[in-house]
Amino acid sequence: MTTNRVHFLHSSDWQLGMTRHYLAGEAQARFTADRIDTVRQIGELARRVGAEFVVVAGDVFEHANLARPDLWRALDAMGEAGVPIYLLPGNHDPLDAASIYRADDFLDRKPDSVHVLDQVGPVQVRPGVELVAAPWFGKHPETDPVAGALPGLVADGTLRIVVGHGRLTGVTYSDGESSADIAPGPLQDALTAGAIHYVALGDRHISWASDGSGAIRYSGTHESTSFTEPGRGQVLEVNLGLDELSVTEHEVGRWLHLVIDRDIASDQDIEALDRELSSLPHKERTIIKYKLHGTVTMAQSAHLEEVLDQHAAVFASLARWEKFSDVVTVPDDTDFQELGLSGYLRGAMVELRDQAADGDDEASDALRLLYRLAGPKKGGRR
Repeated sequence: MTTNRVHFLHSSDWQLGMTRHYLAGEAQARFTADRIDTVRQIGELARRVGAEFVVVAGDVFEHANLARPDLWRALDAMGEAGVPIYLLPGNHDPLDAASIYRADDFLDRKPDSVHVLDQVGPVQVRPGVELVAAPWFGKHPETDPVAGALPGLVADGTLRIVVGHGRLTGVTYSDGESSADIAPGPLQDALTAGAIHYVALGDRHISWASDGSGAIRYSGTHESTSFTEPGRGQVLEVNLGLDELSVTEHEVGRWLHLVIDRDIASDQDIEALDRELSSLPHKERTIIKYKLHGTVTMAQSAHLEEVLDQHAAVFASLARWEKFSDVVTVPDDTDFQELGLSGYLRGAMVELRDQAADGDDEASDALRLLYRLAGPKKGGRR
């Protein structure tokens, strides 16, 4: 093996132990277990492609208070990888007084192949190859969390991979997390000077390259964590030399966050939505928020709710994105005929219809409830 080339995997933001408020019961348990199992998928990929090691650029754990079974299962999964794994503390799991990396449950169970990057600066992987670590020592650093690892590095034929965590200035992606800014200028200067050769970043949950060379990279998380993340989780395979770089994305995740945005104004629109939901694979690991817009009759509204209720039973989560949904229910003549209302009730329904047509959500909800209670039962017109 020559010392002027290295082949490794770049990952980040595993956030093992994460929960999602829109998952309940067995779906949450499956989400937790799969995030650990995907670590095994990364280990299998490393062995398959011949990677020397794996770097995880921060936020390995969601917080410091992981339940012992979850922590130990995660460490066992890392140990099964068969290659060294280097963990960088980030904003979710910093090296503070309560750090998970200092806990007996971690230290007693940590495999020898798992290494915590707990000091700022170069760490030798093997002769000619170094990781330049920039760990977090608290949740709110006051300065650039990566720049402090760069001084003293010079071009001397050593391949260096900076491992950092934070928000690179100029990357506009937002996942709701508060983070520290990383200035790209010092990194670019060090790359140009040949003092470093690749920057493995974590914190932004997307796969991203700063320029055509791709020398500064976010790997994205190994499993999708929010609706702002396109696709399933992935990991980067990096082949690096002093004067060459190639990066290959590999999908390893099984969970998908998906937003469906549709106009609903007819039975055909509802049936198309039904077909779309039916066609999605791996429903038990798919989390959907839907944004629906339009005006429907009460019969169509009942049909729509029936379709959504049926699909909600099989997806990990299927929920309306309330602030972006504006389907209005307005009865037509057929609705009036099916209900057979007269007198006071018919007058109330007409009043609710007019209010719903003006955008009154409570009136629209009341109309749907009225139709479900008094409208045609199963076997009648939907």
